[in-house]
Amino acid sequence: MRKGFFRRKNDSVLGVDINDAGIKLVELGRSGSVYTVQGYATQALAAHAVVDGTLLDLEAVGHALHEAVSRSLASTRLAAVAVAGPSVITRVIELEAGLSDEEMAWRIQMEADQYIPYPLDEVAIDFQVKGPSPQDPARVEVLLAACLREQVEARATVLTRAGLVAQVVDVEGFALERACSQDFASFTPGHRVDGAQWAVDAQGMGIACGLALRSFA
Repeated sequence: MRKGFFRRKNDSVLGVDINDAGIKLVELGRSGSVYTVQGYATQALAAHAVVDGTLLDLEAVGHALHEAVSRSLASTRLAAVAVAGPSVITRVIELEAGLSDEEMAWRIQMEADQYIPYPLDEVAIDFQVKGPSPQDPARVEVLLAACLREQVEARATVLTRAGLVAQVVDVEGFALERACSQDFASFTPGHRVDGAQWAVDAQGMGIACGLALRSFA
């Protein structure tokens, strides 16, 4: 079992949404409570390069991502990317309160076959304590996230081919949920961004923005 894929964070990051139709990326900055769109870009993908969230043609995806990064004039090479598709599993489970991270990791490993239908050596796993259980104050709710390790490794590979470094690997659903609480069109356009065009494009950049916001969590 490997822990930590879904919660590494940095001060700034480039949100990279890789989906079946194409690539969307956005670079956000923040000053206080004000977010600035420092750059963004979209890039179409060849048919079948990505299918149901699985990256099938790493060379094509890496080349497309490199093109998008170049056009965005991104000032950072630190990237947040999301895993998606049927291999991604999220569960809320309950464990005893007061356990250390190491103890929780051991418990999850011992009980993983209840939640994850894959061999543990093929899976990337992370977890986060949500808070006390509403049913039992002696227990806590724990958000468990897992996916096939090859999904994480494929995304790290295409980021490397584009000159980026994977600093955050999130779950697409989490990024979208994070995005739903924001009005991206109201974000301040940076000097390299056409404000009028951003107002048009913003709503289609939800997952990429949600990933970028992850670095400020």
